[in-house]
Amino acid sequence: MRVGSSVGLVFVAALVWGAVARGQTVADVSLQPHAVGSVPCAPSGDATWMTPAEKSCYATTPDYAETMAYLNRVQSAAPGQVKIEAFGKTGEGRELDVVVVSRDGVFDPSELHKAKRPIVLVQNSIHAGEMDGKDACLALLRDMVISKTKASLLERAVFVFIPIYNADGHERRSAYNRINQAGPAEMGWRGNGTNLNLNRDYLKLDTPEARAFNSMFHRWLPDFFVDDHVTDGADYQYDVTFTIDDGPNVPRGTAKWVDEVATPTLEKYVDSHGHLASPTYINFVNDNDPGEGLGFNDDPPRFSTGYVILEGRPGMLVELHMLKDYKTRVTGNYEILAGLMELMNRDADKVIALNAAADKEAEALGAHPLGNVMYPLALGWSGDTTPFLFRGYKYTRELSAVSGAMRVEYSHEPWNVSLPFQTGFKVKAETRVPAAYIIPAQWVKVIDVLAAHQVEMERTTAVWTGDVETYQCAGMAWQEPPFEGRHPTFNGEAMHDPGKYGSCVLVREKRTFPAGSAVVRLNQRLSKVALEWLEPAGPDSALQWGFFDSIFEQREYGEAYVLESLAREMMAKDPKLKTEFEKKVASDPVFAGNAYARLEFFYERTPWFAANRVGQYPVGRLLSVDGVPVAR
Repeated sequence: MRVGSSVGLVFVAALVWGAVARGQTVADVSLQPHAVGSVPCAPSGDATWMTPAEKSCYATTPDYAETMAYLNRVQSAAPGQVKIEAFGKTGEGRELDVVVVSRDGVFDPSELHKAKRPIVLVQNSIHAGEMDGKDACLALLRDMVISKTKASLLERAVFVFIPIYNADGHERRSAYNRINQAGPAEMGWRGNGTNLNLNRDYLKLDTPEARAFNSMFHRWLPDFFVDDHVTDGADYQYDVTFTIDDGPNVPRGTAKWVDEVATPTLEKYVDSHGHLASPTYINFVNDNDPGEGLGFNDDPPRFSTGYVILEGRPGMLVELHMLKDYKTRVTGNYEILAGLMELMNRDADKVIALNAAADKEAEALGAHPLGNVMYPLALGWSGDTTPFLFRGYKYTRELSAVSGAMRVEYSHEPWNVSLPFQTGFKVKAETRVPAAYIIPAQWVKVIDVLAAHQVEMERTTAVWTGDVETYQCAGMAWQEPPFEGRHPTFNGEAMHDPGKYGSCVLVREKRTFPAGSAVVRLNQRLSKVALEWLEPAGPDSALQWGFFDSIFEQREYGEAYVLESLAREMMAKDPKLKTEFEKKVASDPVFAGNAYARLEFFYERTPWFAANRVGQYPVGRLLSVDGVPVAR
C-alpha cells in the first residue's frame, strides 16, 4: 500500500475515535479507506536511518520483508554490535529471528553469562495486530548502534529482541483486523497460521513457534523477559501500562526487587519521558462500571510471563493503550524498553544474583524425601483490596437499546480517583512436592512436551513395580466449544477452579511401570515446569489440556442380559444395596427412566468395573528414587 493512502486510512481511524469520544456514533464517520484523501507526511530527522514507521509518520508498520530488510541493513552497518540469528520456522515456513545487540561483538550467551552481563529478551508481535514493540525496537536498535544516542544502554547489558514472533499472523494483514485499535493502516492477525493463540501455548507446546521459542529461550536464558502487547478494554489517560509478576510462585527476593525497585523505577522513567504509565494492567471488575474498581490479575503458565516464572526469571507484560495514536504507542514502548535497559545496567549484579538464587531454589524442591514442601499450582484473589490512584476519563452509563446491557460512554475529561484494586493472592490449589515423577513409557506425547522443555529425565532400564502416590480422578467436565484447538477441562481463559470441573484425590498404591518409563527428578532447575505439567490441578497441566483424556473412557461394559441376573444376585446377598437402589429409583426420576443407568448402578459395584480403573491417573509420584532402575 502506498504511504499516501495509508496515511489517509489512519486519518479516518483518528476521525472515528475522535467522533466516538465526542459522543457521535461510529456510523457518523465512514470506515472505508477511500473516504478521506491523503494527508501530507513530513517526517523529521535523518531519512537514511528512519524506521519504516517513522518514514510514514507512523501511518504504517512494515511487513515481514521490509522489517527484515531494515534489520539486515543495520547489521551490515554495525556488524561488530548487531547479529541476527535464526531460531526456527513458523508453520508456513517463515524464518523466526532474534536480533542480538552487544557493545563489543560478544554474541555467545554462555560467554555473556560468564562475564555477568545481563541479557534482556524482548518479544514482539506475538499477537501480530499488536506490533508496536517491533517498531519501537527498530528505533531503539538504531539509536543504540547507528545514531549512538542510546549507546550507553549497552554499557553492560545485552539487548536481544524478537522483531516478529507470530510471523504468519503478521502477514495476514488487513485494515480491519482490530476494530478496537487506532492504527496503523494495516495490521496482522492475533492467531498463527493455524489460528492458534501463541500466548496460550507456552506450557503445552502445540505449535512449531512455541517449540522454537522454548529452545531459543534456553539457549539465551535471559535475565529479564518482556512481552510487548496492545491492550483491549476501557478508555483512560495512560498510554503505557505494564505489570511484573510478584505472586507467591515468584521467589521472594525477586518479588521484593520487582515491587520496591523495578516497578517504581520504570513508572518514573516513562512518566519523565513524555508518557503516562500505569504500573498495573488495567482490568476492571465490571467493564460496564469502572467505578467498581480494578480486578485481580494473575498469569498461569500458558502465558509468556506466567511461563518465565517457572524458569525463575522476572517477566514484564507491556500493554500500550489501543485508543492512543500509533506514534504515541510506539514511542511509549520505546521509553519503557529504554528505561528497562538503563535499570538492568544499574542493577546488573543484583538481578543476576536473584536469578541464580531462583535456580538454586528450584533445584532444592525435590530434595525433601518426605514431601514436606508445598508448591502453589493455582492462584486467585484473596479478597483484599488496595487504594489505587486511577487516571481515567469521566463517563456516563445508560441502558443500551442495542445490547440491552448498560453502556459506558467516555468523555476525554480527566477523572483522577482512588479506586479499590484487588490485591493479595490466595492459593487455590497446591501440592506437596515429591522427589520425582515416573511417567509410563506409553504416554509418549506427555513425555515429549517435557523433553521439548529440556526438562532432565532418566529412563527405566527394566520393568519396575513399587509403591507410588498417584491420583484417582472423577467428575470431569470438558469445555464444549474448542479453546486453542482443544476441549480442556477448564472454562477457556478462566482460572482453574478445583472441584468445579472434577477432582483428583491423592492415593497410594502399588503400580507396575514398563521399561523405558520416564523418571523426572525435581532436584533440577526446571522442576517447576515438571510440577505444573504433571500435577492434575495445575491450570495448564497435561490433564487439563486433554493429554490424558483417554483415562476417562470406559473400555469394557456389562451386557444387559448378564447384568440383569447379576443385579438380582447382588440384591439377594446385600439387602443394604437393594435398599440403596430402590431409594435412588424412587427419588431420581431421570435415573429411574434410564435402563442403562439402572444396570450400570450394579456394574459399578463389581470387580469387573474396578478393573476398568476409569479416571486412574497414570503418572506416579515418588518420595524416593531408590530402587528404581534408571539410566540417563
